[in-house]
Amino acid sequence: MNREEKHEVVSALQVKMQEYGNFYIADTSSLSVEKINGIRRKCFESGIEMQVAKNTLIRKAIEGLDGDASEIFVALKGQSALLFSTVGNGPAKLIKALRKGSDKPQLKAAYIDSTVFVGDNQLDTLVSLKSREELIGDIIGLLQSPAKNVISALQSGGNKIAGIVKTLQEREG
Repeated sequence: MNREEKHEVVSALQVKMQEYGNFYIADTSSLSVEKINGIRRKCFESGIEMQVAKNTLIRKAIEGLDGDASEIFVALKGQSALLFSTVGNGPAKLIKALRKGSDKPQLKAAYIDSTVFVGDNQLDTLVSLKSREELIGDIIGLLQSPAKNVISALQSGGNKIAGIVKTLQEREG
């Protein structure tokens, strides 16, 4: 691979990193071609894009990102597969599901909305992360709950007031 080709790969990786906003680095070494193709198929079904690249090219792409993501550099050893997703916990859930049969793929690191997670021990934390849409849904639910209670109280109170007024009218009449 010549210098120009390497520059193209780095540029393409940077575009994907910025476009998706989330990426995971996983270790898929010692997996057969059949298993890797199975992982690629599951990634496609889950809306996750998988790409294998050299660690030096991944490093250069990360260096070009806004903010400091240098903590990831310790994870760039051995074979690295990048998993790009718009949903922060999507690749973590996929990795966890894939590991039911074996210990691979291993999570090396993850970059989620400018936050860096390093090490396979972070997998459970990443699985439990809520997506942006889930958080917005939770907030809307919390905001709607008091409003519904107020409206319900006003409606039931209105019925009581109408009943009291009717009773007073009947007494006068």
